[in-house]
Amino acid sequence: MATRLLEHRIAVVTGGSSGIGKAIAMQFAQHGAHVLILGTNSAKGARALQDIREQITAAQLAFYTVDVANYAAVHQAVDEILSSYGKVDILVNSAGITRDQLLLKMTEEEWDSVMATNVKSCYNTCHAIVRSMMKARYGRIINVGSVVGLVGNAGQANYAASKAAMVGFTKALAKELATRNISANVIAPGYIETPMTEGLTAEQKKAILDKVPLGRMGQPQEVAQVALFLASDMASYITGQVLVVDGGMAM
Repeated sequence: MATRLLEHRIAVVTGGSSGIGKAIAMQFAQHGAHVLILGTNSAKGARALQDIREQITAAQLAFYTVDVANYAAVHQAVDEILSSYGKVDILVNSAGITRDQLLLKMTEEEWDSVMATNVKSCYNTCHAIVRSMMKARYGRIINVGSVVGLVGNAGQANYAASKAAMVGFTKALAKELATRNISANVIAPGYIETPMTEGLTAEQKKAILDKVPLGRMGQPQEVAQVALFLASDMASYITGQVLVVDGGMAM
């Protein structure tokens, strides 16, 4: 590869064991970053590292078993990372879950678990990492939201709320950190072919595709390419923005 856009960068990717997060980890590794994946399932994490190394033999990777919704666990993992690598240049918050249910049937646990994994995790990782970025006067924060956080979706009040909260959080962060050369942006994917969408029926998929002008679901690597752009110096004058990757669904 002629141009490696993230050479010598240290990138932390939550939810990097599968789906969009894994695609982002692979894209970053391909462009020279040392990628540190945070996730709860060590076996799944090991498989992800193996898969990436099969594609990119020189990939520099590590996996940390940590629940990103747990404040203390995240701070401990970040302390270990900073001790080992000295810095974190790029943070991607891609960890996310769904617990779909109509509001009247939604349990408190279904609400709380989605908010904890999708929103509190962003607070936890940013709170742990931002101080080191401020000292270095450099950083790229990329939060993976969803088009659902912009337009809503029946049966996903918890998920939509969590992704909308991510937008407000990111914009506030962008304003706080801009003078230290740290950007913060959101990628809002539409319907992407991931393990999260594998359970959809043919009828559900047809209903979705009827709303997408491009007439297909997106691929994880199409989101990863946007993350690569935001993580690179090509996006040095972009902060506080929401980049929608949805095939035109939310136009």
